[in-house]
Amino acid sequence: MVNSTSGGVSAPAEDQAGPRPDKANAKVIRGAILGTVVEYYDFGIYGYMATLISTHFFVAEDPTAALLGTFAAFAVAFFLRVPGGIFFGHIGDKYGRKKALTWTILLMAAATALMGLLPTYATLGVWATALLTLARCLQGFAAGGELGGANSFVSEHAPRRWRAFQTSMVNSGTYLGSLFASLMALGVTSLFTAEQVTAWAWRLPFLLSVVIGLIGLWIRSSLSETEQFEELKDDDEVAEVPLFELVRTAWQQIVRIVLLGAVITGGYYIASVYSATYLQTAGGRSPQFAFTATCVAMVVGVITLPVAGYLGDRFGRRPVLIGGSVAATVLGVPMFMLMADGPAALALFAPAVLLICISVVNGVSFAAYAEMLRARFRYSGIALGNNITNMLLGGTAPFIATLLVSMSGNHLAPSWFFVACALISLGAAITVTETKGKELAR
Repeated sequence: MVNSTSGGVSAPAEDQAGPRPDKANAKVIRGAILGTVVEYYDFGIYGYMATLISTHFFVAEDPTAALLGTFAAFAVAFFLRVPGGIFFGHIGDKYGRKKALTWTILLMAAATALMGLLPTYATLGVWATALLTLARCLQGFAAGGELGGANSFVSEHAPRRWRAFQTSMVNSGTYLGSLFASLMALGVTSLFTAEQVTAWAWRLPFLLSVVIGLIGLWIRSSLSETEQFEELKDDDEVAEVPLFELVRTAWQQIVRIVLLGAVITGGYYIASVYSATYLQTAGGRSPQFAFTATCVAMVVGVITLPVAGYLGDRFGRRPVLIGGSVAATVLGVPMFMLMADGPAALALFAPAVLLICISVVNGVSFAAYAEMLRARFRYSGIALGNNITNMLLGGTAPFIATLLVSMSGNHLAPSWFFVACALISLGAAITVTETKGKELAR
């Protein structure tokens, strides 16, 4: 590798003819993706098993109240993502990205396995609910450090010319993890009888996290630290308290990251996690149909992400961000109409259409975030901005959607939330300064 000009990052393999990563970068991307898959499988399986969890850990006399309680615990974890992002961001910016990413995956796997071992409400009463919420909070704390670290890690390794494409592949790990979780939910509900699922089989997807967590940890531990962080350390330029410097000098960038992420987080959890519940409650579909629809959506999203990243590297971050936000705004309500009342074939693919819109924005967003921030607080900055959005609009999305339907009596009410998130991202995208081809600042 050849060092770039002062203040920038080493620019590895800038003369590559195409977006395909070289061997060293491929290893970095593979490790980041697999770690993110593990994190988001663990984090997402709770949402996909929500209807079952509600019967085991909350008072079941009122199914709506039990489901609201389940989604409330889902939302609580997102409030822990902010302190988790601050904690792991501090470790990543001061002691190294790799060290922080190793601990996030350990904590996430342990918390998810705990969920699979907990006694239920029938056995332990309200303490079972409390322990489930605690485990969910640990998940949120760990997840808070994942995306900021993984995207900082890959963006600092990536060639400048293909940074959006390579970071988009990291974000595909979030979708692949959710896809894996959805497939597990589909598999459990398909392979076992309803009685078996209710009695014990619902625990299997949670216990599987032990195995995949160990695999992810082994792969991630073999990666090397980024050259830019090593340069900061060698030059004694590592920030003493990265968060303080971030808030003091880059608060405007944090606000922009928060707003840009509205449709990526709020829209994503509506289109992926909540849509499985919506198809069953508003559309009267079977659990197998709902989980199949979310699996299709995840596959389409995974395909869309690198395409959007490629377009972002070819034409710029700004036009792709605006285009995806506009599409989400226009298509939000029609897709929910199809999920609720449309023919089965169209209802099956409606969540996929929504996720295409989200993936277009997501495919270039984290490259743009990395280019907004200096290396001294890049991990902390991406983690803080992304997690604030997740706290406000992501974790609360299924709860708000369920509450909107309950209060309004209108089964299309969740689409209002989706469109609002898209409009917030659109407004922020219009204000973005183009950073395509920009050197990463130290």
